[in-house]
Amino acid sequence: MPRWWKAATAVLTVLAAGLVTAAPADAAAWSSSDKFGTWSNGGYTVRNDVWGSGAGAQTIWANSYSNWGVWADHPNTGGVKAYPHSARNIGKRVSALGSLTSNFNVSRPGSGAYATTYDIWADNNAYEIMLWMNKQGAVGAIGSKQTTVSVGGHTWDVYRGSNGANAVFSFLRTSNTNSGSVDVKAVLNWIRGQGWMGDATVGEVQFGFEITSSSGGLNFTSNSYSVSSS
Repeated sequence: MPRWWKAATAVLTVLAAGLVTAAPADAAAWSSSDKFGTWSNGGYTVRNDVWGSGAGAQTIWANSYSNWGVWADHPNTGGVKAYPHSARNIGKRVSALGSLTSNFNVSRPGSGAYATTYDIWADNNAYEIMLWMNKQGAVGAIGSKQTTVSVGGHTWDVYRGSNGANAVFSFLRTSNTNSGSVDVKAVLNWIRGQGWMGDATVGEVQFGFEITSSSGGLNFTSNSYSVSSS
């Protein structure tokens, strides 16, 4: 075999290997390494949302509002670095909703520190309702634990507090899950029943990964996600 043929074959082999091992972002419909990269698709908004201090690199990719993910390399320090997510705006009062439900399925790393969580905003961001579906590493909710309750299809430890700008109600699932459905309206009605919130107007229902650390680079993927309302 001629020397030039061997060299050409070696180059082609390297190129082929690169194609095989390409990250999802390389083949996705959209990707961005911008801290606040945003993409609109199917009535939803997908955001990279690297907002915390001391953050590292993060690249988001998406094939749709439902199927998306990030590669994140944030240092092993305290404080939330990013909340990559997909969001749908609702724009109705709780009492005007016939239903508000969501389904999700994720693949997530077994290391790092993060929570897979919904972030639901109401009354022009006066209220923030977080629904933690799973958590990993040294992460915790704002405020103090109020109770444990079964509502919306799950059992949660409920925390109530403030981040200085808005009230925060955090529902931490008592056991981790990577897929399922949640009755969001039932959770909102429960909060109203406690007298913590009135008949608020629901803004965005966001779902994603609240990442504190992912040193060395970790992959987080939303295999599917959707919000239904009436």
